[in-house]
Amino acid sequence: MNNQTEQTTKLSRTQWDTAAEGWDSQAPVLAAWLAGPTETMLSMAAISSGAHVLDIAAGAGEQTLALAARVGPQGRILATDLSPALITRLRSHTAQAGYSMVDARVADAQEPLAEIDTFDAAVCRLGLMLMPEPARCLTSTHKALKPGGHFSAMVFAAPQDNPCLRIVMMTAQKHAGLPPRDPFEPGGLLSLGRPGHLEQLFQAAGFRETSTFRIDAPFRLPSVDDYIVFLRAAAAPVRAILSCLDEPAQEDAWNDMRGQLAAFNTPGGWSGPNTLLLITGKK
Repeated sequence: MNNQTEQTTKLSRTQWDTAAEGWDSQAPVLAAWLAGPTETMLSMAAISSGAHVLDIAAGAGEQTLALAARVGPQGRILATDLSPALITRLRSHTAQAGYSMVDARVADAQEPLAEIDTFDAAVCRLGLMLMPEPARCLTSTHKALKPGGHFSAMVFAAPQDNPCLRIVMMTAQKHAGLPPRDPFEPGGLLSLGRPGHLEQLFQAAGFRETSTFRIDAPFRLPSVDDYIVFLRAAAAPVRAILSCLDEPAQEDAWNDMRGQLAAFNTPGGWSGPNTLLLITGKK
């Protein structure tokens, strides 16, 4: 790991530790938004009862609970995340649910695991694109899988397919006095959305039989205010950009976002367009 990647990774850990409570508090919102795509991701990874699965960038474990229900008591899950605060919350949630098959570990997914040729499948929901060197995560995951094992990942598609994220990030950068960021710069929310790029990374890591699907996943909430509440609680990258501003300046930024995002109001509530990419590959 080079110095720049190491510094970026440390910064990301701090950001998510700081946002852990807010992210966890939004688990019901995340579940409602991503329930369908998450089940599709698990099916693409060919996960069934009794499977031994690696859950990468598992966060506070909302999708880990869905995964545990699928593998059942005979299965086994290793859930990893960069943030110790998120892993603490994941352990609490899986213990409360009685899912003793889940082992939670603080780990940088870009680094190799001790487990080699171990897992039947691996999944990563909205985490791969935030890594400064996602290719290293793919290499590590490929080594950890058994021959024939599947890895399925979910990321955001291109900027034009995710106008809400584009508005939020550009507005935050403008208010923080930062120049517009290349959306495909490694580590950004939209960094893996360039057509064909994700498949190339999977194939370079040794995965075969790769396939990618686009899924429209509108973020539906009663009002745009509810989306701003979600962002303020859970969106670690946005919170980090605005952290350099004083409180009134941060409020100006959130209000600016609210005004622009109101364009997605509908008679039935707020519906923000989002498009996801789901990719799977086989070792």
